[in-house]
Amino acid sequence: MGPVPGQHIFVDETKAPRHYLMVAAVVLPQDLVSLRQAMRGLLLPGQRRTHFKSESDSRRRAIASTICATAVRVVIYNASAVRDQREARHACLEAIVTDAAECAAQLLVIERDDSLWEADRKLLYQQVRKAGCAETLRYQHPRAHEESLLWIPDAVAWCWAKGGDWRRRVEPVVHAEYRVGS
Repeated sequence: MGPVPGQHIFVDETKAPRHYLMVAAVVLPQDLVSLRQAMRGLLLPGQRRTHFKSESDSRRRAIASTICATAVRVVIYNASAVRDQREARHACLEAIVTDAAECAAQLLVIERDDSLWEADRKLLYQQVRKAGCAETLRYQHPRAHEESLLWIPDAVAWCWAKGGDWRRRVEPVVHAEYRVGS
């Protein structure tokens, strides 16, 4: 992710029978306000959030273009080699916490999945201690409509998993892809 202290990391996943990806959008503190404004500016009347899989292709193109016009950097954690999705999620979160500790990140924000929330909290509690960042890295689990920057990893994860032209559209913000859990 790169050693820039104070980074905020926003995480979402995509899961399919053939692959499991967790995407981390890395945002510098000075970019938080403008990025949130840009993402909220994408909302249609009556929408509380964007959800990439539910958007039309024209909206997907607009969202991807907006994301690529920002200062966000994205890291993809690919656990496709892991058959069990809970194990894949575990491997991705471990790698993300390790990277967050190495770059002195300040905040890790993971979209809340009620079925996994308690397991995530336990894992994160253990991993931040193991990585030596328990005093410096905070983590939160808001719902997607509560944090507009979660819409970035949602969109990039969908595009990356879809491949082809969709992947090409988000490549400008993808800093790295790591294979985990293999």
